[in-house]
Amino acid sequence: MTSESQGPGSSDYERIAEAIDFIVTSQRQQPSLSDVAEHLHLSPFHFQRLFARWAGVTPKRFLQVLTVERAKELLAQSLPLLDVTHQVGLSGASRLHDHFVQIEAMSPGEFKARGEGAVFDVGVHDSPFGPVFVALTSRGVNTLAFETGLDDGRLELERRWPRASIRENARRTRAVVKSIFDGGTSPSEPLHLHVSGTNFQVSVWRALLDVAPAHVTTYARVADAIGRPSASRAVGQAVGANPVAIVIPCHRVIQQSGALGGYHWGTTRKLAVQAWETARSA
Repeated sequence: MTSESQGPGSSDYERIAEAIDFIVTSQRQQPSLSDVAEHLHLSPFHFQRLFARWAGVTPKRFLQVLTVERAKELLAQSLPLLDVTHQVGLSGASRLHDHFVQIEAMSPGEFKARGEGAVFDVGVHDSPFGPVFVALTSRGVNTLAFETGLDDGRLELERRWPRASIRENARRTRAVVKSIFDGGTSPSEPLHLHVSGTNFQVSVWRALLDVAPAHVTTYARVADAIGRPSASRAVGQAVGANPVAIVIPCHRVIQQSGALGGYHWGTTRKLAVQAWETARSA
């Protein structure tokens, strides 16, 4: 039996540990898939599958995360962008930009600014499904999250944009909540969204906006709709990262089997939202 035909076991774990160590120590050289596979004396195809099975991400994604984390440390030291790009081993600022957008859903400049100059109006209001936290910018709804006791919308907003101005504005946020949940009232103006996500996440969220009220779809159908038929698992992660509940209707996505599936704010709430929406559409 060759080394490439062995099943999962301690030898595979040791290979992955060696691969991770090699990627970490060679990070500045940005090793390719072939470089790491050759170091382990494996074919690139076999190494890719083995690494993804054990680490849960591809070697490329793992290296991207390491690169962005190192870049974040350097940006925090106020180093110029070109210096940061060079020190993390990338060929140009555009590649660093692409890495940040894929991993952090923001550009390096946005990360460095961390919301400086931005203003968020926030408020917590009652809804048919419990208290809901709302954050708005001048461009639209940035966050609408149910307060579960485990999640705190304001703390997450402050963590993501620590230099932003966050102010209570119950009048403005209440108007948004009323337009979403009050079936007898039409909003005085269209509801706009101002959200940030990776290109993949945004494509999933846009696909969800096409699912009609009181209807459901599946993760596989969403994957097909965005032209990524093999990405059902990644679609599920993007659905779970939806920052604007109800408006971006992640509650309308169920499993292929017909099972309810997960929901960031709890499956009981997901079922209640579906029932409420069906009753309103009747």
